[in-house]
Amino acid sequence: DGVTEVLAYHTETLRDKFIEIPCSEDYDSHKRFEGCTPRKCGRGVTDAVITREEAERIRRIAERGLSLGGSDGGASILDLHSGALSLGKHFVNLYRYFGDKIQDIFTEEDFALYRDVRQRIQQRIAQAFGISSASMYLTKPTFFSRINNTEAKTTHDEYWHPHVDKVTYGSFDYTSLLYLSDYTEDFGGGRFVFMDAGSNKTVEPRAGRVSFFTSGSENLHRVEKVHWGTRYAITISFTCNPDHGIGDPVLM
Repeated sequence: DGVTEVLAYHTETLRDKFIEIPCSEDYDSHKRFEGCTPRKCGRGVTDAVITREEAERIRRIAERGLSLGGSDGGASILDLHSGALSLGKHFVNLYRYFGDKIQDIFTEEDFALYRDVRQRIQQRIAQAFGISSASMYLTKPTFFSRINNTEAKTTHDEYWHPHVDKVTYGSFDYTSLLYLSDYTEDFGGGRFVFMDAGSNKTVEPRAGRVSFFTSGSENLHRVEKVHWGTRYAITISFTCNPDHGIGDPVLM
């Protein structure tokens, strides 16, 4: 693992921490969108965009949704946009599978909170990178994750491998994570790790903390294995290409 430097401790409250790093060439192989495609790259952490109370309310949305299913392995996902929900070793479409019962699980207020939080994160990213938030579009996959220490059963459960979002998904230009539980209190392990030449830079999750970064190879990253407890987060991703944009989820 080499040298590890902690970018954000779970015990501190960060108003704004931003580190600029040189952009990779990943963006050159995609269509560029002036005023949005990263020319300034980097990573940021803030505890000042979403309150801990809001994070708790959002975690309850995730808990209710994931209580309908869950992976046999240690990593479960719930995507309110596409309806994808981990179930055993597979995925089901939550909206088709549960039909009208969904109205008993989620409320309009849940979806309004989700939308509001997404907008604030989008504005914060735009501000940090000096772009217009109107030029950014939500893209897929954008999803809740619940990770525990159950042994992986399929490749979908193997969340700990290093990866680059732009390479994995193509449409991603900006990635964000909103943490919904606390490192060392709710779970052990599970820190977010930026893998830089010569050293690792870690972010320790805390409820309400937003970590965001440009999605290219300049931000190769992984998540440590969770050793105990349950780690909740939501990944919210943005693209500059309107063709890859998706709408906010709607309660059917």
